[in-house]
Amino acid sequence: MAIHQHLLHLVELCVRKGIRQAVISPGSRSAPLTLALARHPEITTRVVADERSAGFIAVGIAQQIRQPVIVVCTSGSAVYNLAPAVAEAYFQEIPLLVLTADRPKEWTHQLDGQTIYQTDIFGKHVKQSFELPADYVHPDARWFAERVSNEAINLARTEPRGPVHINLPLREPLYPTADETFEFGPVRVIEQLSATPALSPETWHRLQDEWESAERKLIAVGQGPHDPALLAILKKISEEWRIPVVGDVISNLPRNGEFITQPDVFLNVSDTKIREERRPDLLITCGQSFISKQFKLFLRSYPPRQHWQIQPHTRLADPFQSLTRLIPYEPTAFFEKLFSDIDYQRFVSNDDETDSDNSFQEKWQTLDRKATRLVKRFLIEETVFHEWAVVQRLLDALPTDSQLHVANSMPVRYVNLSGLDENQRVEVFANRGTSGIDGCLSTAVGAALTTLKTVTALIGDVAFFYDRNALWNNLVPNNLRVIVLNNHGGNIFRIIDGPSRQPELDAYFETSQPLSAENTAKDAGMIYRKVTSYSELKAALPDFFTESDRPKLLEIETDRRTNAEQFSRYKHWVQEFNSN
Repeated sequence: MAIHQHLLHLVELCVRKGIRQAVISPGSRSAPLTLALARHPEITTRVVADERSAGFIAVGIAQQIRQPVIVVCTSGSAVYNLAPAVAEAYFQEIPLLVLTADRPKEWTHQLDGQTIYQTDIFGKHVKQSFELPADYVHPDARWFAERVSNEAINLARTEPRGPVHINLPLREPLYPTADETFEFGPVRVIEQLSATPALSPETWHRLQDEWESAERKLIAVGQGPHDPALLAILKKISEEWRIPVVGDVISNLPRNGEFITQPDVFLNVSDTKIREERRPDLLITCGQSFISKQFKLFLRSYPPRQHWQIQPHTRLADPFQSLTRLIPYEPTAFFEKLFSDIDYQRFVSNDDETDSDNSFQEKWQTLDRKATRLVKRFLIEETVFHEWAVVQRLLDALPTDSQLHVANSMPVRYVNLSGLDENQRVEVFANRGTSGIDGCLSTAVGAALTTLKTVTALIGDVAFFYDRNALWNNLVPNNLRVIVLNNHGGNIFRIIDGPSRQPELDAYFETSQPLSAENTAKDAGMIYRKVTSYSELKAALPDFFTESDRPKLLEIETDRRTNAEQFSRYKHWVQEFNSN
């Protein structure tokens, strides 16, 4: 029997519960856990030296498989380096099982190496922290470890999903002897059955009455994965009931003539009467965060009379400051049942009418189409080489049935303003749980390791250099395409109003840097190309997205002052658009 048999039980329990992916950062104190994972025949392990990058690579994998991913690191400051990824996973509801090796408690603050306070180290950014005992002599200790391991894994898989932490104090010896055998199991599995939220018939009738009594209805979809079933029922509601459906690019609502994707353009209007005309009586939301600042400001200033949030759990969030009902239901199932019940009710009563105010959707869709044309007209010009126009051409060139991972700061805003057409079938991901620049590239690497699709990471230079350790491993897959928008500084600070007006802009906000991505690409074995004009971009794009036996990196160099000037010019266009 192995010295650390409880770790073999933990790994076997993970496998029994469907967890088969692990990202490991090397270390000595964590060696027993690393060996248990490496030697289990059903665990796929990946080794990433930088813990911060490792955590985000695990996030990227978990996004794809929609199952918990194990993250392992050694004791000490290594654990703190997982914190950004853990926080992102918590707020984006991505399941991780974070296993941190530790020294026994009696050695804390005793001048021993790699020893810090690791109990509850992630605070409120995990669903729960657990800690196993360092000693397993007494049968109760083994029972406790077995029970806690079951509870932790079950919790990571329970809605709302998210990271769960198990701290593992380990005594020496840490490494097995030559005659030590690894036997996985037997282990007791405590199954936790999933409960499907259900609403009583009386509640459904009350919701239907509220629905029918509201003349102007609006459905808004926050961040979420591509869900064909959800898109289908929302499109059906939009087409047949003439109800506007609004979403950002990270909602994975495509531009298809039905869905509203440009609220940032046409809601930026000061006329009180016009804004009042766009106010819904009933707002129904699902999904997570929204990018569109104008949409959020509009609903906070002109709140609906009723606001339903549909989600499969009861954690309350009220970003529009108008919530009246939290409905614990899986969104697709909710909209399908709502449509079916009301459609049947209208059939029985021989009522062929859709909804009271059909013009409400027409107003939203007309404005959305005009806004889309305005953006296209602005970006089609090629007299000035600037970032946003570059992004539009990149989006147009994305392979069909591929993935786009958009970094925070300006890239995700550019993409949201441009949008993606339905026929492109491009799934969009972004780290909008905390909206930080750290880990954006690592998350894309994790995704590319898990899917056969082409994965394109669109990232700014500051975010790229901040996370270039994402490429410092032996894992970078051939289906990864990295596009670096290099304007040699934090360009968003020149574009948003506050810092752009300060005399300290250059020195304290933009963090000007002269770096190129070329050396990083070469170190990672990536095919590298740099462009500085529209003609060079057009020549580079066709080959960039073709299949290859190596990953590729395209660096696009622009002038950040020119970028800011062009975005300012776009804002003037929007002002004129909304004043007409």
